[in-house]
Amino acid sequence: MIRRMLLFLLPLAAACCAGAPEPCGPVPTPSQMEWQKMEVNMFCHFGPNTFSGLEWGEGTEPEDLFNPEALDCRQWARTAAAAGMKGIIVTAKHHDGFCLWPNPESTHTVAQSSWRGGSGDVLKELSEACREYGLKFGVYISPWDRNDPDYGTPRYNEKYARTLRSVLDGRYGPVFEQWFDGACGEGPGGKRQEYDWPLFRQTVRELQPAAVMFSDVGPDCRWVGNERGSASPDNWSTLSPEGFTPGAGSPPVDTLQCGNKWGSSWIPAETDVSIRPGWFWRDTEEPKSTDELMRIYLESVGRNSLLLLNVPPDTRGRIPEADSLRLMEWKARLGREFAVNLALGVRAEGPRGRSPRYSLKKLTDGDYDTFWAPRDAEFTPSLELPCGTTVDRLVLQEYIPLGQRVASFTVEALAGGEWSEIARGTTIGYKRILSFPPLSADRLRITVTSSKASPVLSEVALYNSLANE
Repeated sequence: MIRRMLLFLLPLAAACCAGAPEPCGPVPTPSQMEWQKMEVNMFCHFGPNTFSGLEWGEGTEPEDLFNPEALDCRQWARTAAAAGMKGIIVTAKHHDGFCLWPNPESTHTVAQSSWRGGSGDVLKELSEACREYGLKFGVYISPWDRNDPDYGTPRYNEKYARTLRSVLDGRYGPVFEQWFDGACGEGPGGKRQEYDWPLFRQTVRELQPAAVMFSDVGPDCRWVGNERGSASPDNWSTLSPEGFTPGAGSPPVDTLQCGNKWGSSWIPAETDVSIRPGWFWRDTEEPKSTDELMRIYLESVGRNSLLLLNVPPDTRGRIPEADSLRLMEWKARLGREFAVNLALGVRAEGPRGRSPRYSLKKLTDGDYDTFWAPRDAEFTPSLELPCGTTVDRLVLQEYIPLGQRVASFTVEALAGGEWSEIARGTTIGYKRILSFPPLSADRLRITVTSSKASPVLSEVALYNSLANE
């Protein structure tokens, strides 16, 4: 943990010593920055619902229903790594209450099933597989429990906190993300629980201080507001969570989608979507097309969000062949369409940096941790890039350790001696990808038209997505 913090802080400390801009508003913690750079992770919905075909189990399913006779978590991890993902989050406990590990607080777990003679532990196998393949390990532990007899009473909050402890106490190694939702929906007359969110968050912070916590209101990352795989083009990583709670008390969907420009906390968006129509595996469903996965990538990672793509294991306990093949096709397509950064090493022109350390050449050096920073008075600068070739994608990145600043920008192309606008956008954040019809231009001009402070840009990249077809 200390080493990761030093690696994060050293570039910023060096920058500050050379007269870098002051941070603008809330900024990410080292853990949030590390999380953002992951870009794409795998979600695995797995449990009794895999065998029943339900999305929300009743909690009354017999433990023996869970019986993945060929479970292979190494295959999950191998697939995720080959697809370019950086971590896996598993539904360790969904709303039905069934636990994929021998939770001492429950009698509805793998220990009560006949699977592996009651000695199985999915979390142990998956966490070990993640370490083997260089992936980070995360968990979704639903606070809603349709099986626990104490649910709906004050006793349950303490029991749930102990449930968190039984996963986060180090026995499964570091946990990079703790995924919470606010589900508490048994309908009129059903049991409801007043969740003790301060207790739950305190437990996570105590046991896994580097873990990023997800919910509608963070505290570390937020739901994007839909399950279509689409972040808003106007997406601030800041949010004002005061007065809101996960679930029914969450902010309005448009706020979750866009964040708050002047938000009080750094709570970036995470886009969760399934590769299949449902979250749990069903033999009647097929994975999304490569075209749809590309759309999701461009509208999530390309709109300042992390993508959490659900790939549900089947009743064998393996990622289905069709899903694995689709992921490999998607990875290959990403590799083709973003194969060559045509702006790498190109000399940009515009306002000088405030010092040589923050010069314009930092924009095209391929290093996120270097950046261009103009003088504080430059709120709406224009940059020009020599082009001279066909392009159809532009990637912009802000150096978010100093805050998110840009609120709008335009892109123009010089062709045939005339400038014409080819794209415009609002926020940039960690990464913004713009697509436009292929064009052959002599130069491109990027103009920041509105910003909270003097822009601090890390990278500008250009691609021809059709070059390697």
